[in-house]
Amino acid sequence: MALTPAAETGRICALAGQGQRDMRRWAEHYPALFSAKPFDDALFSTLSLATAFSGPWLDRRQQRMANQVALWCFGLDWLVDYVASTEAEAAAVAARCLEVAGGAEAADGDDLTAFLAAIRAELSTAPAFASLGPVWRDELSRMLRAMVREHQWKAEGARRPSLEEYLENADNLGFSFVFAAHWIHTGGALSAVDIDVVRLASWAVQRVIRLLNDLATYERDVQWGDLNALLLGPDRTEVEREVERLAADARRCIAPVRERDPALADYLERQMDFCAGFYGVTDYWGAL
Repeated sequence: MALTPAAETGRICALAGQGQRDMRRWAEHYPALFSAKPFDDALFSTLSLATAFSGPWLDRRQQRMANQVALWCFGLDWLVDYVASTEAEAAAVAARCLEVAGGAEAADGDDLTAFLAAIRAELSTAPAFASLGPVWRDELSRMLRAMVREHQWKAEGARRPSLEEYLENADNLGFSFVFAAHWIHTGGALSAVDIDVVRLASWAVQRVIRLLNDLATYERDVQWGDLNALLLGPDRTEVEREVERLAADARRCIAPVRERDPALADYLERQMDFCAGFYGVTDYWGAL
């Protein structure tokens, strides 16, 4: 029986509530990674809502990996952006993660890589990991390189990037890495052509979300010393026009995905549209 709109919303919120409780348990299991004040209950709630609204046809188990990896990315982002004081420290964090993603054991007491090792162990049991595992590792590498590059741009006296360069570095957002894990967890093996089509759509959506995030977080980014598109020259109106252009491009990239996997295409598009509404009001991080 089809659900009424209110009933569907109720189901989505229930799934998000289950996801929030999962996130709370993960945070408690890795306390050194998630003990900072910005990791508040609202962060867990809104992250789980993003997954639930993007894939409302999925159950708790199917949404679990996206929630898990999204939370891990926030822990990584905190360590690289706000704890690491030098480029060398940021690069060392990246190197540890790449080693563990490749199969190395996490060091004792390192909650960041211990959590990543647990994620990799779970992902490796999925049938799609054989074909998409290399994609997941490549997306991790792209994200880590982009985070270190942004750390370089933020250094005192460093050259600030152009908006084009900034968007080329959108992997630092982590959306495509989270999506790759979700894809493995919920999907099946695809041909090499299909994989390329899906990845192009994921990167296109990621660029849109990068700018939506910046429009919402300008004041916080100024306070925290982070980069933001609005600090690179364009004004808000110009960035909003760029969002519209990139969103249209993303929908064009999603169209061929829909021919191959309608549910995956819907998930990508709903992620983008959820972020458009969400970032119009707030963002995920709690206060320092």
